[in-house]
Amino acid sequence: MTTTDPVPAPAPERVAALRARVAAQFPDVRADLEALVRIPSVSNAEFDQAHVEASAAAVARLLTEAGMPQVDVLRATGRDGTPGAPAVVARRPAPAGAPTVLLYAHHDVQPPGDRAHWSSDPFEPTPRGERLYGRGAADDKAGVVAHVGALRALGDELGVGVTVFVEGEEEIGSPTFVEFLQAHRAALAADVIVVADSSNWKVGVPGLTTSLRGLVDLVVDVEVLDHAVHSGMFGGPLLDAPTLLARLITTLHDENGDVAVPGLVHAPDPAVDYEEADLRADAGVLDGVRLAGTGSLTARLWTRPAIGVIGLDAPRVASASNTLTPRASAKLSVRLAPGQDPAAAMAALREHLLAHAPFGARVTVHEGEQGRPFQAPADSPGMQAARWAMRTSWGTPPVDIGVGGSIPFISDLLDVYPDATILVTGVEDPDSRAHGADESVHLGELERVVLAEALLLEVLAPSA
Repeated sequence: MTTTDPVPAPAPERVAALRARVAAQFPDVRADLEALVRIPSVSNAEFDQAHVEASAAAVARLLTEAGMPQVDVLRATGRDGTPGAPAVVARRPAPAGAPTVLLYAHHDVQPPGDRAHWSSDPFEPTPRGERLYGRGAADDKAGVVAHVGALRALGDELGVGVTVFVEGEEEIGSPTFVEFLQAHRAALAADVIVVADSSNWKVGVPGLTTSLRGLVDLVVDVEVLDHAVHSGMFGGPLLDAPTLLARLITTLHDENGDVAVPGLVHAPDPAVDYEEADLRADAGVLDGVRLAGTGSLTARLWTRPAIGVIGLDAPRVASASNTLTPRASAKLSVRLAPGQDPAAAMAALREHLLAHAPFGARVTVHEGEQGRPFQAPADSPGMQAARWAMRTSWGTPPVDIGVGGSIPFISDLLDVYPDATILVTGVEDPDSRAHGADESVHLGELERVVLAEALLLEVLAPSA
């Protein structure tokens, strides 16, 4: 296919047969998702990692039962010598002349947070209306069962080679991802890579993710005293470290709320926009709170930098004393526009923070994680095939979307497999609340994702 050729779609009878097969098997897909949600596979080291091991074993069983002839639970060792979390790799060789498709998802999940904020137990899958609630129900155990469901639907009629790679440490930044790719480079090689860890435009309208913001984070320390002093005796000529840290943080944005750090770039504005009422409802914005920044909402969300304070170290209110605090720290999370070099962004942030030290305070920057942004080609045979599969499954064309979040390992995949086509798809929708309380998946959308993936694998086969 060229970028102008139509997709050689299967016969309508074949599409109808796959649709019926996916519908008949979907109760099993839902049951598999519920079983996975019940495993609290939080990869954060503060939680019991035996659950992550159990989750990997459960995924391996599902892939074996789906007909994958080779299924292994593997791990890599990080640069510091620490073994990584268990990943599941399942392989089915390609027929002669057929491409190989790598299907990615992850089986680890975020911590549940304060359980009082959940309407039901986060690790007990709970249906309400058309949605299934539970930690990991959307991110990303739905992605796991979408792969399993597509493989079941095609069975022995699968016309391409398939490798399934289900990671176990995505929610902690995939610390051994590069080492894993290096150790298993040949086993994971593919012509097309489907990353099922993104979102759709909304319920009833699919999305194909064509851009992702990158990420850098850092910790900035502000010091003003070598020890705490009495606020009554010294307050006035001396400003405490939390106050000066707050002043430093305010320099990161202008009066409109746009990022004001020189050296952070913008990408072109998207062609679609987000209704403000929808954004406010989806994010739970309180009445009276104004949105920050200028330009279209999708530009602010997808193609421009964003800076957030995600942690503060200062005296707790409950244990505060009447002293001037000598030191305070903040952790900053910075989302980068497509096209931004993370190292250049980190340097720009460091320079800005040091240059804006308030009242001569001592400012120290501790650099953290860096992840590159992603920009998909405008069109390709693989993108055409994905759009056809989504349009056929949903009955409406997909929207090319950006995602404000980051999936840094996509750039790692491109480094190792530069000729592969990467398709970023997903099961989430704006109501999924991934990482938050009451995370959920829309079951109708999950069924459409399973069908779309089965159709994609079908149309990628040479005989399609």
